[in-house]
Amino acid sequence: MTPGWRRDELAYCSNVHAGESVDALAQTVARFVAPVAGARGVACRAGLWIGAAAVHELANVPATRQRFIAALARHAVGLTTLNGFPFGGFHDAVVKAAVYAPDWCTQERYDYSLALAELLADVLPADAEEGSISSLPLGYREGWRDHHHRLAAERLARFAGALRALWARSGRRIRLCLEMEPGCVLESTDDAIRWFTEDLPAAARRNGVPEAALGDHLGVCFDICHQAVMFEDVAASLGRLRAAGIAIGKIQVSSALEVPAPELRQSLAALAPFDEPRYLHQVRCRAADGRLLAAADLPEALDEAAGLPRNCAWRVHFHLPIQESEIGDARLRTTRQAIEEVLRFLALTPDLRPHLEVETYTWNVLPPALRPRDDDSLIRALATELDWLEGALARHRLLAR
Repeated sequence: MTPGWRRDELAYCSNVHAGESVDALAQTVARFVAPVAGARGVACRAGLWIGAAAVHELANVPATRQRFIAALARHAVGLTTLNGFPFGGFHDAVVKAAVYAPDWCTQERYDYSLALAELLADVLPADAEEGSISSLPLGYREGWRDHHHRLAAERLARFAGALRALWARSGRRIRLCLEMEPGCVLESTDDAIRWFTEDLPAAARRNGVPEAALGDHLGVCFDICHQAVMFEDVAASLGRLRAAGIAIGKIQVSSALEVPAPELRQSLAALAPFDEPRYLHQVRCRAADGRLLAAADLPEALDEAAGLPRNCAWRVHFHLPIQESEIGDARLRTTRQAIEEVLRFLALTPDLRPHLEVETYTWNVLPPALRPRDDDSLIRALATELDWLEGALARHRLLAR
């Protein structure tokens, strides 16, 4: 394995772009992914989001599949990682908690994810050791019961067996990576460790799936924004996952919104434009006694009567440009420092080499003053994030020469 990451291995997630058909996906590659690579002067390994409608068309219509693969080759786009978290409708007017459906209790989620894995095995570059697919952390916590947990464990254990069979057929190893997120069944490092060391092995034994298949084909997608919102020490979190023997197949390089002083009227006024209707923006704060307090969404946090306390800093699940440390002025900050902490951890752990993917999917819902105006400005914004990540990797001596 080459020490460090090459420039062309840095990806951004295409879930920032709308479009769920194969034609729309091909247009995304031509209209955005290839121009971002051109702006950086380097070939691109994109982290494509492929929704259920598109991947099932690609799976069932061989001519469409071949045209899509040819389009990737024509634009010199290599695929090593896919985003399989949103099933569909990610750019609807209102998404909110619908992004977690269907969950891992359902056959629909299983079939969708397996179709993604089969496609990725087909297009994985020859020099890639494995492909990764990020997926939701089982489901949304609200309404989740013990029988849901058991059913999700059964499905994922069998899914690991299906990926093992795919590896035997294709010679390409694919890893499904569950992405912890605030408000979900797996939201903390403690949740993930219990899942991977207790629940999944038990389900594998019940279903006759070799436990080795779990280690070979399942793991974690570590979204830095999400764990920063949870007020986790991200380096310690990664270390604990590693110590538990859990594979970290993918890291989503992302940054959250922080409100250092929510008790100030000016802070809440600066925060108000981020209260947009499409996505869920979970909020957390760490109380003086150490408890982690939660609001399911930003409007709930802002409710003066029922919201979060305002005498401790808030962190908001709103992905922000990764190079920024402040937004507007010091009233709003970002958790960019958590990215630096992750890179320091990677520098001290040279045998850990997950796929790196910038995931700022919120460019089109940022407050108008921060939002790209057109395709060209969005392309420049995405290229700027990747350039910043490249520079940060170089500072930490993680960029391959």
